[in-house]
Amino acid sequence: MGLLLGLLVLGDLTVVTYGHPILEAPESVRGPWKGDVNIPCTYGPLQDYTQILVKWLVQRGSDPVTIFLRDSSGDHIQQAKYRGRLHVNHEVLGDVSLQLNALEMDDRSHYTCEVTWQTLDGNQVVRDKIIELRVQKLSVSKPTVTTGSGYGFTVPQGMRISLQCEARGSPPIKYVWYKKQTNNQEHIRVANLSTLLFKPAVMADSGYYFCTAKGRVGSEQHSDIVKFVVKDSSTSLETKTEAPTTTQSHSEATPTVNSSWTWTTKVNGYLRKNNVAPDKNNGLPIFVIILIISLCCMMVFTMAYIMLCRKTSQQEHVYEVAR
Repeated sequence: MGLLLGLLVLGDLTVVTYGHPILEAPESVRGPWKGDVNIPCTYGPLQDYTQILVKWLVQRGSDPVTIFLRDSSGDHIQQAKYRGRLHVNHEVLGDVSLQLNALEMDDRSHYTCEVTWQTLDGNQVVRDKIIELRVQKLSVSKPTVTTGSGYGFTVPQGMRISLQCEARGSPPIKYVWYKKQTNNQEHIRVANLSTLLFKPAVMADSGYYFCTAKGRVGSEQHSDIVKFVVKDSSTSLETKTEAPTTTQSHSEATPTVNSSWTWTTKVNGYLRKNNVAPDKNNGLPIFVIILIISLCCMMVFTMAYIMLCRKTSQQEHVYEVAR
């Protein structure tokens, strides 16, 4: 009798454990303020059970309020507050996790994942899980300094440029820009925004800069110090024109060049080369000259031979007449 009773209890446990779908979900989830969070809710699909209804509810006061409903007609977001930032997975069978974007502090609450299945004999089975959502304000990270210019932190004078200070954390974040002073003097505050704008940059703006970031949570964070250099535009252009000239003067100079001359630009160097160094391509090659001389000699000998033959013929004709 006792053995029979034990088998009946074991059969009931088997039905409860393996006969119906079981929802899996954590007890609590943490999400960043102004960030996104995923609240997991999954189950193992069973052959004899068909999902017909999915609900997500949030605790408001003493009563839960439905914020999402999925039925045979599709997905429905029940509260205007969640429209555009709530999504429930439907791509994987058995995964009905809730994705909530742009978290606000009042999103902290207990969320209920509820799924309804229908069996082959028409009965309905309902299971639910309650998950606590905690929204946290994150402290500010160490800020980084960047510039949108292709010149980096060395720019020509007169250029419009900005330095950007960026940190991660829960907003709002307050930024302050400082210019470092030498001789242990107090740093100069130059801006209270995340962007330090130079319009335009002048040589007096050159120096060492850093920024600080402070949020509602955590301590103030300091960026690394960056060296910002503004160069004279005329000096920059002179350097660009003289660099190739120096290279050319070393590679093309010859012992016959007068060292008292100075090549200051590429154009002057080119003119001096034409004036001093003779062009090896001017004049004819030696074999062409020899060929021309040979042809001239042959023409002279030919003309002399023709004239000689003509004179001999005239003498013979005169002799025959005299006879």
